[in-house]
Amino acid sequence: MTSKKDMKREYKERKKPAGIFQVRNTVNNKVLLGSSLNIEGILNSQKFKLSIEGHPNKELQKDWNEYGPEKFAFEILEVVKIKDDSNFNLNDELTLLEQIWFEKLRPFGELGYNTDTNIRQA
Repeated sequence: MTSKKDMKREYKERKKPAGIFQVRNTVNNKVLLGSSLNIEGILNSQKFKLSIEGHPNKELQKDWNEYGPEKFAFEILEVVKIKDDSNFNLNDELTLLEQIWFEKLRPFGELGYNTDTNIRQA
């Protein structure tokens, strides 16, 4: 039987997926595009900040308050595929995915909540 202490250690030691996410308003289809070296953690953080009315993106927070949480989808768009290659660099790979998704979605103005091209989060 695995102890609670062992389970905690295993959880902390497991590799956390890096990738691209979006918070999508299902009413007007505006998106907040983001990326993180810990995609699961950042999605939880986004939900939490919105729920306590402490999100740094004021426009997203305003729409969240107006439409309600049920009108938002938190989606992982792509996870970095780890390559078994000595030249593989996780940061570089994530940067490339950021550029691809940024070009694809162009999340500014009427299309999105992003205010600049730096979308990397903790």
